[in-house]
Amino acid sequence: MDPFPEGLIAVVKKECPTCSLIEPVFGEIAASEFPFTVYTQDEPSFPTGLANVVDDTDLERSYHLNVEAVPTLIRVENGSEVERTVGWHREEWEAFTGLSKLGEGLPGFRPG
Repeated sequence: MDPFPEGLIAVVKKECPTCSLIEPVFGEIAASEFPFTVYTQDEPSFPTGLANVVDDTDLERSYHLNVEAVPTLIRVENGSEVERTVGWHREEWEAFTGLSKLGEGLPGFRPG
């Protein structure tokens, strides 16, 4: 398995109601200056319209990242995880990414 990419990694699943709800947020992060990779656990075309979506239907990457729930957002620096958040908490994701107004119009909280 390749090393995890630098930047932000989201681990998602289309069947996850929270992941589907916040699909527009992934596009907002991808449009920012951050390197952003999405590992999708069940549907290689989810989320739609993003360049760096990796098929993780075998759950190998999720296993190596110790992902227990989705969505999980992880920051990788110098090859190591330095921070993570689980579920959708707008304020946490805004602080985590430094992006304001993420997911405007969406509920502010949904568990993973």
